[in-house]
Amino acid sequence: MIMTGERVRDVDAVRGFALLGIFVVNITFMASGYPSNIVTDPAYSSTLDEIVRGLTSALFGMKFYLLFSFLFGYSFTLQIESARRAGTAFGPRMLRRIAGLFALGVLNIVLIYGGDILTTYAVACLILFLLRGVRDRTALWIAGAVYGYVLLSMTISSLVMDPAAFLPPESEALANAERITEAMRGGFADVLDTHLSGLSLLVIQALSMQGPTALAMFLVGMVAGRRRLLSRVRGDEPVLRTLQWIGFPVGLAGALIYTLAGGNGNTLAVVASVATAPLLTAAYVATLLRVLHNPRTARVRDVLAPTGRIALTNYLLQGVFGLLIFTGVGLGLAGSLSPLETMLLAVALFAVQLIASAWWLRRFQYGPAEWLLRWVTNGSRPVWRKITSGG
Repeated sequence: MIMTGERVRDVDAVRGFALLGIFVVNITFMASGYPSNIVTDPAYSSTLDEIVRGLTSALFGMKFYLLFSFLFGYSFTLQIESARRAGTAFGPRMLRRIAGLFALGVLNIVLIYGGDILTTYAVACLILFLLRGVRDRTALWIAGAVYGYVLLSMTISSLVMDPAAFLPPESEALANAERITEAMRGGFADVLDTHLSGLSLLVIQALSMQGPTALAMFLVGMVAGRRRLLSRVRGDEPVLRTLQWIGFPVGLAGALIYTLAGGNGNTLAVVASVATAPLLTAAYVATLLRVLHNPRTARVRDVLAPTGRIALTNYLLQGVFGLLIFTGVGLGLAGSLSPLETMLLAVALFAVQLIASAWWLRRFQYGPAEWLLRWVTNGSRPVWRKITSGG
């Protein structure tokens, strides 16, 4: 029998795993202005560079964002239970939490990282809040319809619209990328300008794909949370092997098509990725859960769980890392690292987060961002430090 605390740690461990994947993707946008303009930096165009870029996009792109969204929906049900245990009304409490999350997202976009997702999550969570009373089957139907709408709209647009109609010529995109990369190496005012100049694209992405797909996964996660699916995992369930046997072949095939067909520069390639990403994500999770519940590798849970427990703080801290390393606010290394060096840096910084999170949680109950959001949510300042026996 798995104890309740261990069950929660499974969720935290999976969330910590998702943070690594999100950072591997986000750091490429923090490190240079070329990825956001969908062009390759001429300084890094070797075969090795192309392989690393392709693997990053194929194996990480969108997969961990979907996983994080699923876990957000799962945790939504834990918030409902928390309000019930506290004897407080869930509605006002959750609305305060959504407002706090949105405010953190706005500050993050302006001051730290222009590719923030917290504002999108806050808006999608407001819709989830309105749908919280629907039955499980209805929630799943809505999730499928929303996700299907994204796929259908993208497919239709790719068939009836010329990409050249909304994408600039390559020469113009390269010039824009070079200009943005140079601005990133400037002072804080220049960095702030790059963040604000990307707001329109951020809104378009949020409305067209990220927001709807996040909402779909929120709903799936909410159903999973209601049924406590991650609470009853033993690691030897046949469904985990089934998810691996189906998810890896189909998901990797979609990722390969996406990469070989031109990635984000080809809408049909993006459709292939979006359509198969949930299966590859499910295969990742199934594999991780089997690892967490294997006696020989269960230590992985202890390593990942603290980072996932303070996921909001660690997510924001990843943006701070990017700000201090790549922009002129810090070292000004934008455009200076190859794709391989950038990926290795993400892994190294995440390793630091693993160690720092464990150290922090031995002394404090919450991460700084979690403490602040909890204060906003509950309307009272929570106790931050852990109370230890013996003073």
